Amino acid sequence: MKSYVVEREALVHNIQTIRRFAGPVPIWGVLKGNGYGIGLVPFSRILHENGIDRFAVTEIREAEQLREQFPDAPILMLRSTADPAEINELLDLNVILSVGSYDTAVAINGIAAERSTIAEVHLCIDTGMGRFGFFPEEFDKIISLYEYMKSLAITGIYTHFHSAFCNEKATKQQYDAFYALIKRINEAGYETGMAHCCNSHAFVRHPEMHMDAVRIGSAFLGRLSFKERLGLKKIGYAECTIDAVRELQKGQTVGYGATFRAKGQMRVAVIGLGWYNGFTAERENDTFRFRDCLRGVLKNLKYLMFPRKILVSVGGKKCRVLGHVGMVHAVVDVNGIDCAVGDRVTAEVNPLYIKGLRVQYR
Repeated sequence: MKSYVVEREALVHNIQTIRRFAGPVPIWGVLKGNGYGIGLVPFSRILHENGIDRFAVTEIREAEQLREQFPDAPILMLRSTADPAEINELLDLNVILSVGSYDTAVAINGIAAERSTIAEVHLCIDTGMGRFGFFPEEFDKIISLYEYMKSLAITGIYTHFHSAFCNEKATKQQYDAFYALIKRINEAGYETGMAHCCNSHAFVRHPEMHMDAVRIGSAFLGRLSFKERLGLKKIGYAECTIDAVRELQKGQTVGYGATFRAKGQMRVAVIGLGWYNGFTAERENDTFRFRDCLRGVLKNLKYLMFPRKILVSVGGKKCRVLGHVGMVHAVVDVNGIDCAVGDRVTAEVNPLYIKGLRVQYR
């Protein structure tokens, strides 16, 4: 049986650490992508048990699952939608909607008026992410929502940083643009409500930007792209068993492309874990700036000069993966290790990429 194991104690440690760092600032627990791969429902329950009682999602199904668990919890939809069917479903679920364009505001306002209700919304501001949101320059459109959209209750405003993990200057520029817009709206005589801009990376690196609330997702799992100072623990690992133990002779090969050839007699184990399960899966490089291409070339040159070792743990001992990782299997070097078919194997896998693994909390 192969599974993805989430260490409950470590997760609670991260939640409590993040809460202490946030102080009195409210935390939105972001649960997109099935709770970053570790299961939206069990993850949300642990968050709620440890004082995180407001959530943010990107899909209606996520909102439905949360509402079944928490009838009264604030739920924020982070995706701006003008689709009438989606708006009606979200209103039925008592979800806070995001308004990222004038057309979306008109659609939500009209449907709310037809239902004789008031839709609670947060304004989404695009300070550089380029997905949803009013541009700060669209001040007149933003103000018209306050003046004319009487079926909207604007209780918050937010933006999203695109480079908080690597570019302090760009993050500061985004923050300044967002702050200036809020100030301008206030000077026009309107309240913006809860202002929030920090994702996990900005939360850790820029506590001065916490504002009225923060949105935390990957930090709960201890999976940030830089070395943080809070002492968060990386959550989750894949677990499988040894399917076969074999003896290779000198010259015999392993895996697609026969990229590994035994230099002598050796003992190997076949494990039930492959790229389909997220093992060795990496985020695709989908940017093509010169510096990104150069970084990719240098990375491959590094692997050419210093071949990368992919390791798993067999009986508590590190073992090297041989050849290419297959779809659902990999072969590892177990020379000198006492192991047998059925023995437990663990490996590092990012939960965002797991498929075909049962998620277990321990």
